[in-house]
Amino acid sequence: MEQEEPQPTSHYYVSQRLRLHYVRWGDGHRPPLFLIHGSLDHCRSWDWVAQALMDRYTIYAPDLRGHGDSDWAIGGTYSFPEFVLDIAALADTVDRDPIVIIGHSLGGGIALQYAGLFPQRVAKVVSIEGWGPPVIDNPPAHVRMREWIQQMRELERRQPRRYPTLEDAVRRMKEANPHLTDDMARHLTIHGVRRNEDGTYSWKFDNYMRQRSPYGFNLADAQDIWAQITAPVLLVKGAESWAPDPAKDGRTKVIRNSRSVIIHGAGHWVHHDQLERFLQVVNEFLAS
Repeated sequence: MEQEEPQPTSHYYVSQRLRLHYVRWGDGHRPPLFLIHGSLDHCRSWDWVAQALMDRYTIYAPDLRGHGDSDWAIGGTYSFPEFVLDIAALADTVDRDPIVIIGHSLGGGIALQYAGLFPQRVAKVVSIEGWGPPVIDNPPAHVRMREWIQQMRELERRQPRRYPTLEDAVRRMKEANPHLTDDMARHLTIHGVRRNEDGTYSWKFDNYMRQRSPYGFNLADAQDIWAQITAPVLLVKGAESWAPDPAKDGRTKVIRNSRSVIIHGAGHWVHHDQLERFLQVVNEFLAS
């Protein structure tokens, strides 16, 4: 008879009047490690990584505001500083320094910012494609603001998509990331949907998370914060992803103690697409 994988326990904390959810693997006696998911994702997308690391760490994986089983922001505006604030509140709740942080995409950006703002509280950081989008020429501010208002008004009228069955939602998950195995896609879907009153299924995240700030990514501010990081940093990129290569892009050169690695056969969700290779480079980094 196969032994079932250990399951995490659910907990809640409060940040900016929002009740935010996280799961924990372990009893709290081992050193703390935070796993921070990306946009439109949820905390249980880390299960495979957590199970591989829980023999050495107590794992804390939050649902960011507007995601999973955490509250949605009143008004529907989600700013990057507020996500960092929520992780700072979680760190105060856990109250066990120093913390190892692994983050993906939005979560990777949060991890780098937190490490720069509170360098004395962070032991090591792994950022999976969390150093911002490719640099593009943005329209003038007045154009961006008008477009943002129009898009927000459209989101007010948008209803969350309803999938007739769980299998329909699983198929959509596979469409979004063809690298996923069937078991991975089902697991991510089961923990990523809620059942509606009519028996259909919808994703748990707030649709307002789809809208980006009209002010965009401020690289100068990010670099000012990154330059304060004292912990070792590992930057992980998927070879098939749209994310810029940190070794060639130059934006992360301000991080004093960092190195980057590209994982082949992986897109943006490196820890799903090439789990074993990802764990190999992470384990080497954590042991060094």
